[in-house]
Order: sequence, then C-alpha cells, then structure tokens
Amino acid sequence: MELKPQDLRNGSMVTDFLLVGFEQSSPSTRALLFALFLALYSLAMAMNGRIIFITWTDPRLNSPMYFFLGHLSFLDICFITTTIPQMLIHLMVKNHIVSFVSCMTQMYLVFCVGVAQCILLAFMAYDCYVAICHPLSYAQIMSQQVCVRLVSTAWFFGLINGIFLEYMSFQNPFCRDNHMENFCKAPIVITLSCGDPQFSLRVIFADAIVVLLSPMVLIVISYARILASILGRASSSGLGKTFSTCASHLTVVIFLYTSAMFSYMNPRSTHGPDKDKPFSLLYTLIAPMCNPIIYSFQNKEMKGAMVRALGRSSLSQAESV
Repeated sequence: MELKPQDLRNGSMVTDFLLVGFEQSSPSTRALLFALFLALYSLAMAMNGRIIFITWTDPRLNSPMYFFLGHLSFLDICFITTTIPQMLIHLMVKNHIVSFVSCMTQMYLVFCVGVAQCILLAFMAYDCYVAICHPLSYAQIMSQQVCVRLVSTAWFFGLINGIFLEYMSFQNPFCRDNHMENFCKAPIVITLSCGDPQFSLRVIFADAIVVLLSPMVLIVISYARILASILGRASSSGLGKTFSTCASHLTVVIFLYTSAMFSYMNPRSTHGPDKDKPFSLLYTLIAPMCNPIIYSFQNKEMKGAMVRALGRSSLSQAESV
C-alpha cells in the first residue's frame, strides 16, 4: 500500500517506493516507450550474448583482449538486466511500487557491476599497452592466470565497493516522500532519508571520483605510453593499424565515462531528476547496446568471427533439415 506524504510527515517509515517517472505520460506514449525500450533491451541482450558466445568458443579469439571483451559483455548484460525489466513493468503499470528490499538489491547490483566495468576497462587499456609496447613479452606478462586474476580483482572491488555504497545510501531510516523516478538511484534515494543527506551525498560523490578517476588515470597513462612508443619509432607504416587495435576500446571508454560522470559526479545543485534523465538512459541502456556494435564494426577479427559463427549456424540448420 502506498504511503501518503502526510503519513510520512507524521512519522511513518517508508516500506516501499513509488516510481512516478512516466506518471504524466499518456497511454500511447507509454506504449511507444515500452516497445522502444523492449526492442533496445532485446537487441543489447542479443548482441552482448553473441559477443560472449564468440569470444568463448572461437579458437582464433583466444587472446587476453577477447577474454576481457567477453567479460565486459557479461557485465553489460548484468547491468541492463538490473534496471530495464523494472522500467518495462513501470511503463505497463502507471503507479509501480518497488519494495524496499528490491530497491536495495537493484542499487547494489548497479554499484557492483558499474565499478567492475570501470576497473575492467582500465585493465583492457593496460592490455593494449603491453601488446603494443612490449610485444615480445606479451604472452608472458598477460598469461591466462594473470587475466583471470585481473577479472577477479575487478569483480572483488565491485562487490566490496557495492557494500560500502549500499551502507551509505541506506544507513538512515526513510520517513519522507517515497516518490522517485524510473529506478532506484543513490542520490535520489539518499535525499528521501531522514536527517541531513549532505554527508552521505558527499561520500558518494567522493567515492565516484575515486572509482571513476583512478581507472581513468591508468587508462590515460597506458595510452600516453602507447602514443609515445609509436611516435618514437622510425617507421610510421604501422601507425594506423596500431591505433585501430585499441580504437574500439578507447571509443567505449569515452562513451561510458562521459555518461557515468554526468550521472554520478554532478554537484547536487545540478543533479535534478529532469537533468539526469538523458544521461541515466545513456548510461543504463545505450552504452551496453553500443559496446558490442563498436567492437564488431571496428575490429576485423570480430567481424570474421561473427561471419564464421553465422556460417556454422547455417550449416547446422541445413544438416538438421
């Protein structure tokens, strides 16, 4: 049962949250948005699923870069699955109520996967650096054991940081208005809690700086050394090929970090729901959908692997007939 604002002012505690992001939208608009989000969600799931299947089954893609890419696609699937299905339900039901536990679970998964993505992208930049600047030692430096440890490290820090951010978001009881936008988001949830939310917001902001900028420092250093190594070579015949090797990764980094920084590193004065919507949508759905597209169209090996996968699929269908 929905808690009314007057009940909350009288001291009742919030037991659920009411999503009102599409409350003013007409039924036809909600139906159109439902079809659009469902199509984009299905497309993102299919493309990331194809990336995972190809990178884990094609022996020609048995390299650290594609090992990391498969895990990045898995993280993309986890990320959109924690938010988009709830948004689809919200579009079908005008007043969609989310339980307190569901909100906590969703926020923890978003925190965990988001942090793991940032760290994994930094490790992928380091992989590019080793491949280009130390090609003779690449197999030894980026061994299978090292790659597994790097991915495990990304997941570990995601899990630990998620627990910390979850505590900061839900440490105070909730006794204010229980209305929020399309899904549970830390800055909005914190402002609904009792007491002064400024301390928790500052901690979340500081954590976002550390989590986003620390991997970014490693990414910038890696690409700076790559650039210095290329410019220091006498021949520039391989310049275009060298840059194209990591162009996909750099494009994904710019795309994800831009949307994430606007979503989680804005000052509270400019962090209103209306201003957040475009970047929340970009960070939540568009980025996971574009990642496999970027890697597929800019990487010749991925194109070839997809063609071979389609060929095997067509051959198996023909044999079954």
